[in-house]
Amino acid sequence: MHRWTALSQVPADFGPSVVTIGNFDGVHRGHRGVLVRMVADATATGHHAVAVTFHPHPAQVHRPDEAPELITGLADRLELLAETGLHAVLVVEYTPEFARQTPDDFVRTYLVEGLRAGTVVVGRDVRFGLDNSGDLATMRALGERYGFAVEVIEDVHGVVAPDGDGARRWSSTWVRELLAVGDVVGAARILGRPHRVRGTVVHGDARGRELGYPTANLAQDATGMVPADGVYAGWLRRVGYPADRPDGYLPVAISVGTNPTFDGVQRRVEAHVPDRTDLDLYDEEVVVEFVERLRATVRFDSVEALVVQMEDDVERTRQRLGGGPLASVLASAPGAGEQTGEQAGQRAGERAQEPAGQRSVERTADEGVGG
Repeated sequence: MHRWTALSQVPADFGPSVVTIGNFDGVHRGHRGVLVRMVADATATGHHAVAVTFHPHPAQVHRPDEAPELITGLADRLELLAETGLHAVLVVEYTPEFARQTPDDFVRTYLVEGLRAGTVVVGRDVRFGLDNSGDLATMRALGERYGFAVEVIEDVHGVVAPDGDGARRWSSTWVRELLAVGDVVGAARILGRPHRVRGTVVHGDARGRELGYPTANLAQDATGMVPADGVYAGWLRRVGYPADRPDGYLPVAISVGTNPTFDGVQRRVEAHVPDRTDLDLYDEEVVVEFVERLRATVRFDSVEALVVQMEDDVERTRQRLGGGPLASVLASAPGAGEQTGEQAGQRAGERAQEPAGQRSVERTADEGVGG
């Protein structure tokens, strides 16, 4: 997948393309369902499938005090977008100057001249341009002016919320709600994978090592939403290290919190690899995946009581992850509501026969195209 951060990086002969626009925070099953079908459609018609996304998140520029905590950092967003089969992603630096473009300026500069769009895929509630003044009618009018088709993503309500209160679409908002209470299993069902946090391993207080449980401490600038305080079973992936090698993908017991037994004040993410004291992960970039929450954070009356609990945490981690990475994520595998690649390809063949102006795709995220 091509990864561009400026229009100047797009080859002069690139196109025609099918383009969609969004934040794609978390790249959850709703996002992927749309993108996989879009890739199949583009391939069936000889086009390139391109996603335009933004960094930083627009809300961090316009409403920094109210901006949502991001589920994934940019590196993980791009990695996950690549897995959908997209041919390219254009990451636009979102600045106040960029936001001042008129809808016509944005479409002409980025979609028409930059990406040579033959089709633009948007939701019915799409907003773009200065003060979000552009909407679906604007996009359709610009499509007629500049010669591209507009495909509309339709809302789909097919997911029953855990409380049984009607159907709810896959969404970034829902994932954030679940992570905020530590429900990483529920989050994984929406994401289609375990939730992850990425960061560099740094030196900590070495208390874990002194107690017989050395930990890899993530730097404070780690990316990805950190779930609620507690102890989790999960996996540690060493970035750049072959995942099929023994030490590339490791089971871990993860602690999130301030270490209240030692009166800590700084919230940390620490990962202990059971039965391994020989690893040196300092200064390595790692991805920590959260599979299941084992318990909440507790302040212990003594170090001895803490060590007894840590022994139990590690044993439960061994049991939970004993089936390996594949078994750990079976609960988050795509369900009946998510198309397979073969189904998407079949649908693409059917859609290629439809008039461009009548085509539509389903929308499964509740925050516009990207969420």
